[in-house]
Amino acid sequence: MTRFAADALLDDHIVITGASGGIGWATAIEAVQVGAKVTINGRRAEQLEALKTACEETASDAQVFIHTGDITKESDRASLAEQARKTFGPVTKLVNAAGIIGGGPVEELTENDLDQVMQANYNAAVMLTQTLYPDMKSRGSGAVVNVSSLSGLRGTYGNTAYSASKFALIGFTQCFALEAIEHGVRVNAVCPGFVDTDMARGILSRKAEQAGLSFDEQWQLTEDSLPSGRITTPEEVASSIIFLLTDAAENIVGESMKISGGGVMR
Repeated sequence: MTRFAADALLDDHIVITGASGGIGWATAIEAVQVGAKVTINGRRAEQLEALKTACEETASDAQVFIHTGDITKESDRASLAEQARKTFGPVTKLVNAAGIIGGGPVEELTENDLDQVMQANYNAAVMLTQTLYPDMKSRGSGAVVNVSSLSGLRGTYGNTAYSASKFALIGFTQCFALEAIEHGVRVNAVCPGFVDTDMARGILSRKAEQAGLSFDEQWQLTEDSLPSGRITTPEEVASSIIFLLTDAAENIVGESMKISGGGVMR
């Protein structure tokens, strides 16, 4: 159940990337409950179909358009923009939630590792924003939320490629926020720590293997390290994103909202 009014984003058209799982999925579910028309993008068609069904089961009046494609490719970004506008009209809000994990210690990195992670986590978000921003600029209002990470605020061992891409996304958020607010468009980021997603479970599985622990033991260690005593849910991140998209956040500009159960404070 949503924490927001049923008309909080009424008549908005929101594009959500990375919607085939995790945070993007949860954000779409939340968005249709508050009145938004939603274009969902990802590379896994079956997952997107399942998400559309879930949205329709959650909100009987849900309006959801599926675009299957890889937004690291210019042609797919152009297709997404064209088909989304044709279906629901100009885009009023954007959630850049697509991303991948990758890399390792610097001594083991390849140039291809860096290219893949930066393309997926940074370049694609910037270029898709560039493609859709004119819709918001022309109407004098809108909002963009970039899904970064705590890894975009501080470094961790063996995480150069991923962390650099998320730091870059924060830099983009702050720079573009200054440009866009001149035209009534707000740009912000969310920075989750560990979230209960397939990506996080994969990371914790590898940590467990390296430490000679079971997955459950590693999960418990991770939760015990957090002041809140638990790992964040995708729905909690989605609620933070929806808040930043609503008028309740109308004077929040260029911020990086940490969602870490108290794991990082500064």
